[in-house]
Amino acid sequence: MGDWWASLTTVNQVFYAAAIFFSVLFLWQLIAVLVGLAGGEEAEVHGAGEADLADADHDFTPGEHPEFEHGAQVDGTETMVAFKLLSLRSIMAFCTLFTWAGALYLNQKKPLSTALGYSVAWGLAATLVVAVLFYLMRRLTESGTPRLSTCVGTRGVVYLAIPPGGVGEVRVTVSGAVTHVKARGAGGAEIPPGTPVRVRRIVAPHIIEVEPLAEDTPSQGTPS
Repeated sequence: MGDWWASLTTVNQVFYAAAIFFSVLFLWQLIAVLVGLAGGEEAEVHGAGEADLADADHDFTPGEHPEFEHGAQVDGTETMVAFKLLSLRSIMAFCTLFTWAGALYLNQKKPLSTALGYSVAWGLAATLVVAVLFYLMRRLTESGTPRLSTCVGTRGVVYLAIPPGGVGEVRVTVSGAVTHVKARGAGGAEIPPGTPVRVRRIVAPHIIEVEPLAEDTPSQGTPS
């Protein structure tokens, strides 16, 4: 092993060292994605953005904002984080394939210019593959995202207490499935758990506004 390493040129040694370094980072990212660690940063930013939206008194009513009426959950913070992570993974994929291709081509005694040209091609191919994979994954995720607008006007039940002016959680039917959704009380009212409520409107991409519902009010879409 030592003799083989000593027989390499300095440039080739640099390529091999860089290839090992980027391979370790790339594998770490892959494992993080598989075990769900890669979503930690997204969850933090998403949670912070959601808290800000809960505090803000925006008035998103169906029909007034078509993007929410059709269930498209537009969140600038989430988009920025997703783009950042996608760019990071694309760069790591490029560097991994670029360095390994360069090391192997130089090991075959290819001229440096030829090795660099092939390496760039392999790196760009890796970037394209990663971009396409994440695009397809994102499309699959979006296609399966429940439409929050489908629960507007329906009946639900408070699952986690809604504090005065704060955000709790209700159980409502979204896109035909019983789902737990973050909610705040109309006018900042406090609503204890177990209270029947009606969904009035969407106040943020992931938050709805509800009001207590009298027991004798006819139910509509009551989750079981």
